[in-house]
Amino acid sequence: MRCPFCSSEDTQVKDSRPVEDGTAIRRRRQCGACGGRFTTFERVQLRDLVVIKKDGRRVPFDRDKLARSIRIATRKRGIDEERIDRIVAGIVRRLETSGETEVPSTRIGELAMQSLAELDEVAYVRFASVYRDFATARDFEEFIRRLPTAEESAGGPMEPQAAAGGRIV
Repeated sequence: MRCPFCSSEDTQVKDSRPVEDGTAIRRRRQCGACGGRFTTFERVQLRDLVVIKKDGRRVPFDRDKLARSIRIATRKRGIDEERIDRIVAGIVRRLETSGETEVPSTRIGELAMQSLAELDEVAYVRFASVYRDFATARDFEEFIRRLPTAEESAGGPMEPQAAAGGRIV
């Protein structure tokens, strides 16, 4: 592994431990040339995924972009980083084991919404507001009105709404 500070290839692993429910390994490394310390993560990647965007473009799947959007939705909600990592790992695992190499961006969004609905109502609404492109307060109102009440959802996790993207009107 090349050192990110001096580009030397003389680095040593100082500590390794499993993370993300054992689906990744976190390694602390130290450069023999400059002494710099850094962390790397090693994950199993079953296949290279390509995301088909709404406009038809095809782009490589970016795990970090998915994690970033979930972190934004859960910001200040008291949800620990490990839980977010497990959600992202679960979504990636579902995508990789689906057998498809090309995945519509809407599928990724729906999986994220489903996970957030089970985790936190506010994070779910925040994510939906961006994913479904809410334009007015009325869009929020309509979406929230469709959320199951506590009694309705007691039998199981909230189901994502039926609309597949776009504003709710």
